Amino acid sequence: MFIPESYGLAVLLSVITMLCWGSWANTQKLASKSWSFPLFYWDYSFGIILLTLIFGFTLGSSGDAGRGFLEDLAQGELSSFISAFIGGIIFNIANLLIVAAIDIAGMAVAFPVGIGIALVLGVIINYMATPVGDPIFLFIGVGLVAVAIILDALAYKKLSEGRKLTPSKGILLSIVGGVLMAFFYRFVAASITTDFTTPEAGLFTPYSAVFVFAIGIFASNFLWNTFFMYKPVNGKPVSYSDYFTKGNTKLHLIGILGGLIWCLGMSLSMMASEKAGFAISYGLGQGATMVAAAWGVFIWKEFKDAPKGTNRLISLMFLSFVAGLVLIVFSRII
Repeated sequence: MFIPESYGLAVLLSVITMLCWGSWANTQKLASKSWSFPLFYWDYSFGIILLTLIFGFTLGSSGDAGRGFLEDLAQGELSSFISAFIGGIIFNIANLLIVAAIDIAGMAVAFPVGIGIALVLGVIINYMATPVGDPIFLFIGVGLVAVAIILDALAYKKLSEGRKLTPSKGILLSIVGGVLMAFFYRFVAASITTDFTTPEAGLFTPYSAVFVFAIGIFASNFLWNTFFMYKPVNGKPVSYSDYFTKGNTKLHLIGILGGLIWCLGMSLSMMASEKAGFAISYGLGQGATMVAAAWGVFIWKEFKDAPKGTNRLISLMFLSFVAGLVLIVFSRII
């Protein structure tokens, strides 16, 4: 199977993860005008499973190192299946909450608040489990990310005052989703062997772990997503029949594309974890906050009518994110 052989390559894969995790929600934005997000989310989950199968039977089954995809699944212990599956369940409810927050508050707010919290708390959780990297550089970097989150909140406060909005529901959903999002990665990581070349018996390689994780997402959709379909936080309720009668090929493909993009990031993050460590690969990937904020600010123009002083806060936010991510990278080199 394909295994990253250097820390530099692992960092590159983590940066791609950041771009994927910060960009997939644009597909939800594209579909949101005519397609409820719970209906979009079914296609999104199909896209995630599809990408895990593509990677499993290609990168995960090529070469002499490691174990092949099907062989790896067959030898996994029950505890590994349960751990990766639970990771999918936790991620699903967290992600649905953040997607709902995007629908209410916009990408420039929902991602910095929700994913920013997930980054800070998630790095702490994963570092405590597998302490790889210099803790001083790592946590100063995480601290700068926290500063960026505060700056983004202040910028949105200015925006809401200018528009006389009451975004409390969107911010609350972002916070709850972010806290839950911080825990999913650790469950998946716990199912993965620390040596990809000669993997430990009973544990998974990244390709199999992400596949089981994806099944957890899809299975829990029948609980979490069904609730959001019939009890939406924003807009009108939808039914299963709406998925088949109100959608079209374009809308379904947009949702599948969103899942493919997100899962590409997840798969690369897990591939990078052997050389970078789980805390660093997760932390870099969750720099998606900056990418999503950039989409919201520059493409979707969510701050175009913001009052004076908002742009300065946004600029400081981006600077804090960049500085924080640089320190996170260097924490493994020092």
